[in-house]
Amino acid sequence: MKSRLAVLAIGGNSLIKDKNHIALSWQYETLKETAKSIVDLIAEGLIMVITHGNGPQVGFIYRRGELARHELPLIPLDICGADTQGAIGYMIQKALLNEFRKRGIAKKVTTVVTQTIVDRNDPSFEYPTKPIGSFMSEEEALANKNELGWQVVEDAGRGFRRVVPSPIPIEIIELDVIRLLVERGYIVVAAGGGGIPVIRNEQGELEGVEAVIDKDLGSSLLARNLGADTFIILTAVDAVYLNFGKENEKPILRSTLPEIKQYMEEGHFKPGSMKPKIEAIIQFLEGGGRKAIITSPKILLRATKGETGTTITK
Repeated sequence: MKSRLAVLAIGGNSLIKDKNHIALSWQYETLKETAKSIVDLIAEGLIMVITHGNGPQVGFIYRRGELARHELPLIPLDICGADTQGAIGYMIQKALLNEFRKRGIAKKVTTVVTQTIVDRNDPSFEYPTKPIGSFMSEEEALANKNELGWQVVEDAGRGFRRVVPSPIPIEIIELDVIRLLVERGYIVVAAGGGGIPVIRNEQGELEGVEAVIDKDLGSSLLARNLGADTFIILTAVDAVYLNFGKENEKPILRSTLPEIKQYMEEGHFKPGSMKPKIEAIIQFLEGGGRKAIITSPKILLRATKGETGTTITK
């Protein structure tokens, strides 16, 4: 299975073109375009497991909950994660199946609702940093802190926001199911949003937690556990850049593991942007993967051939 298996991660932000196109119907239109690029690879014989981000989508569910709090209880974050795995997984399935039909490709697609174990003693539970939900006044923030036990921070002069933990993913519960489906020839959508964050409590039972997992770290863990050959991250930019946003910015077409680690140490990749993607790729290559690619959906096929995008090898 390993030689032709790729894990491909679609960014949650990449489904939203701009603030005027946040509706699910628009997100599906964007996914239809991405599906064409993915099917190009599958048509060339690549075995594929697809993961996806869910940051904005969880934010939207959470915001709806905030607006409806006078009537309905807030939706816990693990359930928000499960909701988005179902919704985005469904849209990916539909887009791929329709594209397969157009091209006469006999392939099946399924989504696995995936739980990812995190350590209940992960430091991020003590020091949460991931902002979520709406901006609040100081008064609102303190009320939510006292009533609901929220951790809140002042966010760049724009108001207060809730912050939640983003623990490191350590085990994928449904790994055997995903592997079995891949072996049976399915295209599998799994580990959406890095997986639903769960811990093992003192009784050894699974318990959902109020946290979010980094999608790229979750995807990297899945790729390593499946023994994938290639790890692909689709994002809004065509390639990874040195000195990004500066006059002397320069795209990286090819790099090696030692080089990319050096660039990271030099501070070329920003936290919350490219840095977690590079960290995920480093983990993948150090864990036995052969190559990783970062690019945008529209040039995916050319990037896998090394013509564009960024390819990182051992």
